[in-house]
Amino acid sequence: MSLVGLALFLILLLFAILASGVWIAFALGAVGLVAMALKVATPGGPVLATSVWQASISWDLTALPMFIWMGEILYRTRLAEDMFEGLAPWLQRLPGRLLHVNVVGCTIFAAVSGSSAATCATIGRIALPELAKRGYDEGMAIGTLAGAGTLGLLIPPSIIMIVYATATDQSIAQLFIAGVAPGLLLALLFSMYIASWAVLNRGRMPPPEPASSFANRVVATRRLVPVVLLIVGVIGSIYGGVATPTEAAALGVVLATVIGISRRQMSWTILRDSIMESLQATAAIFFVSVGAVMLTRFMLFSGVPDVLADLVRAYSINLLTLLLIISMIYLVLGCFLDPIGLILITLPVVLPALDPFKVNLIWFGIMIVKYVEIGLMTPPVGMNVYAMKTVVGDSVPLETIFRGVAWFLVCEAFVIALLIAFPAIALWLPGLSWTPKLF
Repeated sequence: MSLVGLALFLILLLFAILASGVWIAFALGAVGLVAMALKVATPGGPVLATSVWQASISWDLTALPMFIWMGEILYRTRLAEDMFEGLAPWLQRLPGRLLHVNVVGCTIFAAVSGSSAATCATIGRIALPELAKRGYDEGMAIGTLAGAGTLGLLIPPSIIMIVYATATDQSIAQLFIAGVAPGLLLALLFSMYIASWAVLNRGRMPPPEPASSFANRVVATRRLVPVVLLIVGVIGSIYGGVATPTEAAALGVVLATVIGISRRQMSWTILRDSIMESLQATAAIFFVSVGAVMLTRFMLFSGVPDVLADLVRAYSINLLTLLLIISMIYLVLGCFLDPIGLILITLPVVLPALDPFKVNLIWFGIMIVKYVEIGLMTPPVGMNVYAMKTVVGDSVPLETIFRGVAWFLVCEAFVIALLIAFPAIALWLPGLSWTPKLF
């Protein structure tokens, strides 16, 4: 069987296994073993054993369970409620008023959770009842949360970035800081859209509330102190060179626990549940990583990276065309696969194709995060949409939520276009540079 024929067969086999309901980790491992048996003389068993070992000893991955644990602790405390009450007095005079709290709240919570679904669900549980009580448009309120919740992947610390950095041997700290400017830019675009929508749809906005005095706003701001301290402790320690990402993650767990205890919101039940959820999430990520490493080993042994690079050169594909193809692949697969599975399945194929262009992998990591963000809002498996569905229950149909996020998808696409045209948006904070030759 030719290499191209084998590749098509393996792609079909992978989707057939996934469609049957098999976990992504086992599907990747099974396809890797089949590929090794058909094309490579090296026995698949020893390669699988080696892959399991190598996937589990990466020091960079030790930050993963700690950041997940920190997010789980915060998810079970009243931090989101305090953020809403602290932000609302400052944002109620803007066009769109309290709808901006969703965006700003998700941006802040993203800086301490690392998870899009956790950000979306946590802020949603607090914000949606308050917005409904005040008469805000239901579809718009839910859409802002589902859209802004994606910032949990882009604003550091990000679990997705840790997985990508480990898989591509890139710096976690550089990836974290590279996500700051695109994340803030996206949050700004979301707020600009909300303000524009509010101006054009004045009839769907509730009557303005009495403005808070400056003194009351200052008093409300005190509720933001715990989350600010947590962000400074975790992110500041990394960028200040005081701690590695792993050490900063451990510091975050300690600070989150101390905040919970000081506010009398921590209990043995919360501690136990947060640990168990963290263990389950970490184990799932490790399993997928093992399966992906197995498939990567086949790619290396069979010479697939060289073949892909040769094809790109032979057909004179320019970088812009290749990026458009890659964008379409991620946008389609993002409709069906979870973020971590999507990244680990595609990287062994995508990276060799990019190799002839010497693409900056920190920049490409931010691009992948953007693709994954869009997948979180698109049917049929938009995780953020389903997270919001869990919050609102049966009172709001899925169609309403998907319609609510439509214009936020446009904002996402605009940021992707800007990142392709101006890579410095992501690279200037880490102190990196790269000028792509698009044509």
